[in-house]
Amino acid sequence: MSNIIITGTSRGIGFELVKLFAKTGHNILALSRNERPIENLQLDNVVSMPFDLSDAKAYAKVEAFIKSNWQQVDVLINNAGTLVNKPFSETTMFDFEQVYKTNVFGVAEMTRVVLPFMKNGSHVVTISSMGGVQGSMKFSGLAAYSSSKGAVITLTELLAEEYKEQGIAFNVLALGAVQTEMLEEAFPGYKAPTTALQMAQYIFDFSLNGNKYYNGKLLQVSNSTP
Repeated sequence: MSNIIITGTSRGIGFELVKLFAKTGHNILALSRNERPIENLQLDNVVSMPFDLSDAKAYAKVEAFIKSNWQQVDVLINNAGTLVNKPFSETTMFDFEQVYKTNVFGVAEMTRVVLPFMKNGSHVVTISSMGGVQGSMKFSGLAAYSSSKGAVITLTELLAEEYKEQGIAFNVLALGAVQTEMLEEAFPGYKAPTTALQMAQYIFDFSLNGNKYYNGKLLQVSNSTP
């Protein structure tokens, strides 16, 4: 069975992903600021670790865990994200910094720390948003969030090129509306046609098999607007 690292596991898609991987016998390191929701599941093959992607010192904990327990990582799913929803005129440099620390810098640093433990056939999947896709419909109030999601699309393309000789695949999924707490923060009152579990099932399958067909690709996973 594979060794899987998933960020942003306390709720929504990340929470459902942990359960799917655990049910099929994989080993999971679940990272989230709030580790209790996963701990409460009491799954034998899951380690839940409190983790803040914006804390530069925290990454040493992940590196130490891999060295002590796994020595190898097969799949990294960069799922964690944060959102600010306010008019651009009210969005401060601090707001942008907080969003980018998690959504961009955190993705980059987590990937950099994990890569030495990945080998030919490993897969890095980063969760982006349709709001970060060039030419897609954009929505007021999401300047920091959507631009950060655009940044990780380009980052994925660059890493796929840089590591192609090592056989490590990098792909990014731009998700449409999924019924999660974050969707409610972005679009209060909107009801999405896709549940967190449904999207988690797609990401579960893609993370295990998508690298056989894709590398350095952006896949738009959306059936609605927003």
